[in-house]
Amino acid sequence: MIERLWRSLKYECVYLNAFETGSEARKGIGTWITYYNEERPHSSHGQLTPTEAYDTRNQYRNAAA
Repeated sequence: MIERLWRSLKYECVYLNAFETGSEARKGIGTWITYYNEERPHSSHGQLTPTEAYDTRNQYRNAAA
């Protein structure tokens, strides 16, 4: 799965932006990672975002305890 993350990061963020400085790259990549985790649906999670999938898993775990 990490290979998918790096591929997505490269093709959806790094290759599309001409970051001039390291701080610009850090900010741009940070923004993209937030988007990736909180807004972008993933087929491996049944079209949920990773945040939604994680929250759903924790709800089931807490209900079982």
